[in-house]
Amino acid sequence: MTTKPEYMVSIQHLEKSFGDTKVLRDVNIDVRKSEVVVVLGPSGSGKSTMLRCINLLETPTSGHIYIEGTDITDPKTNVDKLREHVGMVFQQFNLFPHLTAKKNVMLAQRKVLKRSKEEAERVAMECLKKVGMADRADFMPSQLSGGQQQRVAIARALAMDPHVMLFDEATSALDPELVRDVLDVMRDLARSGMTMIVVTHEMQFARDVADYVIFMADGVVVEEGTPTEVFDHPKNPRTKDFLGHIK
Repeated sequence: MTTKPEYMVSIQHLEKSFGDTKVLRDVNIDVRKSEVVVVLGPSGSGKSTMLRCINLLETPTSGHIYIEGTDITDPKTNVDKLREHVGMVFQQFNLFPHLTAKKNVMLAQRKVLKRSKEEAERVAMECLKKVGMADRADFMPSQLSGGQQQRVAIARALAMDPHVMLFDEATSALDPELVRDVLDVMRDLARSGMTMIVVTHEMQFARDVADYVIFMADGVVVEEGTPTEVFDHPKNPRTKDFLGHIK
């Protein structure tokens, strides 16, 4: 296996099974630095499982995943150290309900990166400002809308200085009127040069922001290409059918 050092993330021949059920089959994806890759597909296609394999929240059954040239599937790799460079934002916000927005963003900085209280607070406020939440720094999660909580969750991930950000249906748990604010934050991140792998059903976002689009079904990559190629000139019948149902 080659490390493909020119890629921020390189997934090679990834397979994942749960018991007798094969969820991922020979998945190969390369993501360059500062590239935004959007992954589309119907429910149950393996998108989220693939994303969770990238930071080993799920252990691959076989295959290799390289992050900045390091094979995270190698037992000798310090996975905790590597995870520090991979930010992940989930469907659910997973904020600690007893901590303010600012303290939620500070916590992992103190525990994992061992930053001083002052440094962690400074970085937390910078990141909250970046996502438009600085004025809500001292609010508890229960005082925030779903969209605001998700923006705090993004700030929390950013505070760890990630080299790549993974978004797993980050807007799917939100009311429609709250989706735009979160997508705007993600657009700003993309413009800033953050490497991003985004699983989403937001087609307009994919058209606008993605450098590369991947369509998955039944655990395999069915089609991939630029947004224009995939959205306007899909070749595979599965892709055509999927896009036809959501337009």
